[in-house]
Parts: sequence; structure tokens; C-alpha cells
Amino acid sequence: MSKKAPSADLWLQEAKAAENAEKCGMYLIHNGTVRRTARAAVREGAADAAPVAGMQFAFDDEKVRRAVAETERMPGIYHVRVWLNEGRLEPGDDIMLVLVGGDIRPHVTDALQFLVGTLKSECVTEREIY
Repeated sequence: MSKKAPSADLWLQEAKAAENAEKCGMYLIHNGTVRRTARAAVREGAADAAPVAGMQFAFDDEKVRRAVAETERMPGIYHVRVWLNEGRLEPGDDIMLVLVGGDIRPHVTDALQFLVGTLKSECVTEREIY
């Protein structure tokens, strides 16, 4: 059973009220959800991808903490929050919510891309269910 995702609006309000908020000129949010199309087939451009009935997700909490800590050490980054779902998820369910706040667009964009990429490639395990 999936967990309900936190409110992105509430996260943003909290970030803007945080101690280093005056240093943040930009916040970016990534919200990943389960899609019906097969992930690998879509990346490879297959038009006949089998529809996904669900996904089984898990994550390594220690690896997630390390990825967040590494992101927080990136230049110009002052705010990072991550929420990950786990268990069997259906199409449309939230997989992750990530918020990054920092001084300028290039720093925030780089940090968000780094963190989401690291979460997907090193911290989360997933299995498609057809």
C-alpha cells in the first residue's frame, strides 16, 4: 500500500520560512509518479511497450541520507527535502517528492538533477509488474 505524498505547497512554505531562506533565489520540485508504460521500453523508444500494472519500490535509507548530504554540500544549495514511497504502487501513485532550494538557477538545477539521478540509480530499487 502506498503512502500519501506530503504537500509540495507546504514544503515550499516551510523552505521559504527556514533560516537560510533569504539566500534562496530559486526552488525546484520534482514529483515522480508511476506511469503505465514500461520504463525501459519507453527509454529505448519502443512503440509497443507492454503496459505496467504496478511497480514494487524499496529504498536504502542510508544511501538516501548520503545523497541528500552530498547535495547539501553543493555550491549555493541551502534547502533539500526528500520523500520516497515504498511497496507496491499503482499507476498514478507518487514515487518521490524532492525539493531543492538555492541561490541561482544553475546551482539549483544541477543539484536537483544530481539528487534525483542518484536516488533513481543508487538508492531506489524497483520492479515493474505487468
